[in-house]
Amino acid sequence: MARRRNSRSNREYIPLDVARLQQGMRRVEVRRGHEYTVAPIRAERALKVYTCPGCHGEIPEGVAHVVVWRADSIWGDDAAIADRRHWHNHCWKVA
Repeated sequence: MARRRNSRSNREYIPLDVARLQQGMRRVEVRRGHEYTVAPIRAERALKVYTCPGCHGEIPEGVAHVVVWRADSIWGDDAAIADRRHWHNHCWKVA
């Protein structure tokens, strides 16, 4: 009986994107009965100043934080992303 070749060996090689791995992965969290998409922002990618909706304090440039938007918005993904908010990591954990 002939051996079958592994189908992975026939695939095109895609190099590993280390920067994407270091920034973290988007995840979905449930808070107060709603689903939220949470995307971590690395310090070197934080290029603007934001106001955290949790504490109303400033998130300065160069500070790692998370961006959060509704994953289950009735208005659709575009509206949810347009309504996204930047949170301090600790503020989002206790929200």
